[in-house]
Amino acid sequence: MDKEQLINAAKKITSNNTAAASLLAETSEFLRIYAGEKSSFYKQLKDVNLRAGDDYIMRLVKDTLDAFIRFYESGLADGISIERRAQIDVVSDFLEQADKLLENKSVHPAAPCVLIGASLEEFLRNWVEELALTIGQSKPSLDTYCKALKEADLITKQDFKDITSWAGLRNHAAHGEWEEVSDKKRVSLMLEGVNLFMRKYGK
Repeated sequence: MDKEQLINAAKKITSNNTAAASLLAETSEFLRIYAGEKSSFYKQLKDVNLRAGDDYIMRLVKDTLDAFIRFYESGLADGISIERRAQIDVVSDFLEQADKLLENKSVHPAAPCVLIGASLEEFLRNWVEELALTIGQSKPSLDTYCKALKEADLITKQDFKDITSWAGLRNHAAHGEWEEVSDKKRVSLMLEGVNLFMRKYGK
C-alpha cells in the first residue's frame, strides 16, 4: 500500500458510522499493521478501556487517525536525515559498479559479489547507527547488523533470511571459494534482491 492509498484507507475508517468498540478494533489493527506496534499512534489506542465511554473512544480514535493522516500528508513519514540520504546514495553508486562488473564477461562473479555484500553491510551499518541500535559485544558484520534490525522489528523474517543468504554468498567470495560464486545468474539475483531491499527501507 503506497502513501496515497494509506491516507485514503485511514480517511475511510474515520468516515465509518460504526459502534465505538468496532471502530477502536478496526483502527487499532490498521495502525498496528501500517504504523507499527512501536508507533505512538498504535500505543495510544492499544490499551484503551472500553468502559471509558463511547463518546471518549470515538473522539480518541478519530483524533489519532487524523494525526496519522496529517503525519503522512506532511511527508514526515518519509523523513530521513541528509547524512543518511548521502550514505545511501554512495551505496547505490557501488551497486551500479557491481552491475557493470557483472556485465563484463572477463570479470569473475566473485568480484561484484564482494562489492554487493560490502554495499549491503554499509547500508545496514548506517541504519543501525542512525537508530542507535546496539550489537553488544558482537563483531560488526552483515549478520550482527541484520540481527539488531530484526530484534527491533524493523525488518521481516523473509528479509532476515535473504540477508543471511546474501551474507553467505559474500563470505564464499571473500574467502576465495570460487566454485560457490561462479554462477553469474545467482550473483545477479543477489544484486536485484539487495537493490529491492534498499528501495524498500531507504526511503
